[in-house]
Amino acid sequence: MQSIGEQLRTVVIGAGQAGLSAAHHLRRKGLVPFADFVVLDANEGPGGAWRHRWDSLTFDRAHGLHSLPGMELDTPNRAEPASAVVTRYYGDYESAFALPVVRPFKARTVTGSLGEGFTITSTDGRRIQAATVINATGTWDKPYWPYYPGAREFTGRQLHTRDFVAPEQFLGKRVLVVGGGTSAAQFLLQLASLGIDTLWSTRRAPQWREAPQNKAWGIEVEANVNDRTHAGLVPRSVVSVTGLPLTDFYQEGIDSGVLVSRGGIDSVSSAAVTFTDGSTEDIDVILWATGFRASLDHLAPLGLREPGGGIVMGEDSVTVTKVPGLFLVGYGASASTIGATRAGRAAAVAAVRVPDPREAAVAAG
Repeated sequence: MQSIGEQLRTVVIGAGQAGLSAAHHLRRKGLVPFADFVVLDANEGPGGAWRHRWDSLTFDRAHGLHSLPGMELDTPNRAEPASAVVTRYYGDYESAFALPVVRPFKARTVTGSLGEGFTITSTDGRRIQAATVINATGTWDKPYWPYYPGAREFTGRQLHTRDFVAPEQFLGKRVLVVGGGTSAAQFLLQLASLGIDTLWSTRRAPQWREAPQNKAWGIEVEANVNDRTHAGLVPRSVVSVTGLPLTDFYQEGIDSGVLVSRGGIDSVSSAAVTFTDGSTEDIDVILWATGFRASLDHLAPLGLREPGGGIVMGEDSVTVTKVPGLFLVGYGASASTIGATRAGRAAAVAAVRVPDPREAAVAAG
C-alpha cells in the first residue's frame, strides 16, 4: 500500500456512496491521494453496505441506486443480486479515479478538534491524523432492535435484516416479520413465494404511497428531513417520510393477504406473540426488519450529540455545528443514494475551504 502523509488535509471514513462521492470531489478540487487525503473502509473489499445484502435481493427489487459522479452505472442484469452489481460498480469506480481507499480500517475513535487536528484510531491501534474529517459510515453497523416485554424469553429464533441470508432458511417455520418498510414487505413476499407461513406486524398501518416519485416530491421529503437535523432532532425512519411505493408487485401482495398487517406488538412469550388487538399467535421465528440508526459510535469522544440524541447540522446539511471540521454525509436527508451523492460533494467543498494547516506551519516557519 502507498504510504500515507503524516498530516492529511482530510480523511473520509467510509467507502459507500457518500464516501466515494466525497473522495471524487476532493480529487477534483486538487487534493492529492494519500498525500492530502485517504478513504478509510472497514470492509475487506469495495461495495460498502451493499456487499453484505442477501443474494435474493436482486437489482430490480433494490431501492434505486443513483450513479456516482463522473461514471454512470451501466444497465445491469436486473435479476442479478444487487450486492454483486454494486460491489462491481464501486470497485470499478475506485479504480477508474484512483481513489486512495485504505482497507480494512475500522475506525474505533475520532478525537481532536479543528484547531489541533483530528486523530482517527482503528480497532487494531493504527492512527491517522487529519485537519478535517468527512464521516460517511452509513447505518449498516447499527441495526435497531426495538424493545417489547418478554422478547428475551422467546425461545425461537430472532434475527435482524442485517442477518438475513435467504428465504429457504425459514422453510417449515412460522415467521413474524416486524417493520413497516420495503425490506419487511420484500421479506414477506419472498417467504410466501416458498409457501412459508408468515405474519406481518407494524406499529402503524402501512403507509402505501400511490403518487409517483418526482423531483418536487423528493425535494419536499429532503426538506422535511433537513428541518429535523437542523434543529438537532433524531432523523425519522425513511418509510415514515417517504411511505411505501404501491407498485404492482406490492399490490399483488396486498390482494393475496400477505401484505396485511396484524398491527403492533403488545408482548412476546416463549413461543408466541400477543398483538395490540389482544390476539395471540404461535411463532417460530421473529425477523426484525426494523431499520438502522446512524453508525456514529466512533465519533462519541467529540461530544456531537444533543441531549435527545440528535445532532445539530448546519445550513449546508453536512457541517456539524458543535464540531467544526467534522462533516457528516449519509446522515439524515443524505441517507438515500442520490442524497449521499450530493452530500459528498457538499462535504468535499466545505472541507477544502478549511485552511490547510500545513501551509500555515510553513509560513510560520
